Amino acid sequence: MINLNGKDGARMVGGRARARPPRQMTHDPEAWPDVASPDAGAEAVRQIARHLARAMDDRGLSLRAAAAGSGVNRQAIADLLAGKSWPDVATIARLTAFTGVHLWPTGPVSVRKSKQ
Repeated sequence: MINLNGKDGARMVGGRARARPPRQMTHDPEAWPDVASPDAGAEAVRQIARHLARAMDDRGLSLRAAAAGSGVNRQAIADLLAGKSWPDVATIARLTAFTGVHLWPTGPVSVRKSKQ
């Protein structure tokens, strides 16, 4: 049985794991979203950001238009695209419904071990 109080060494999602924005969990934060992250959560957000940016570009959508159409705050979209926030499921669902594009990674999130 897993002890969820953290004493068994298991890391809980959230908390300190999300203290840093996803872009800071890549080897080159300035290259976001083009550089993969060794962290599975940050990698998922990176792929979502890339899919959303492509969908917006393909449709000629501005941040303001994407916000108005999806009901998601413009700054929340900007922060997602810039890797400055951890989007919640409702945000991704609303953006998916508006763009008609499946934003979540379609396969397993591939992560690389950190070179330390």
